[in-house]
Amino acid sequence: MGTETIASVVVTAVTGICGLWAARAARRTPRQERRDDFTVVTNRMDRDIERLEGRQREQQDQITGQGAAISWLVVDRRSLVRTIRKAGLDPPLAKPIPERARPYLDHIDV
Repeated sequence: MGTETIASVVVTAVTGICGLWAARAARRTPRQERRDDFTVVTNRMDRDIERLEGRQREQQDQITGQGAAISWLVVDRRSLVRTIRKAGLDPPLAKPIPERARPYLDHIDV
C-alpha cells in the first residue's frame, strides 16, 4: 500500500466520521418534536380557548346578575318612595347619581 492509498483511506474515514457527527448534531431532539408537533400545539390552543370561553361565560353571568341587582334596587327604591308618598309624607331627597353609574341606570327596563 502506498502513501496515497493510506491518505485516501484516512480522508474517507475522517469524512465519514465528520458526516456521522454532523448528522447526529442536526438530529431533532424529542423536545423539539413535541414543541413543533402540530397536534400538540392545536390541542393546547383548544384548551386555552375553552378556558377563556368559560371565563367569559362566568363574567357574563356576573354582569347579568349585577344588572338584575341594580334593577331590583331601582324598583325597590321606587316602591319605597311610593309607599312614603301614600302615607302623606315626603320621601328624603335622593343622593345624586354618580356620573359613572348614570349610563347604566338610564337603560334599565323598570
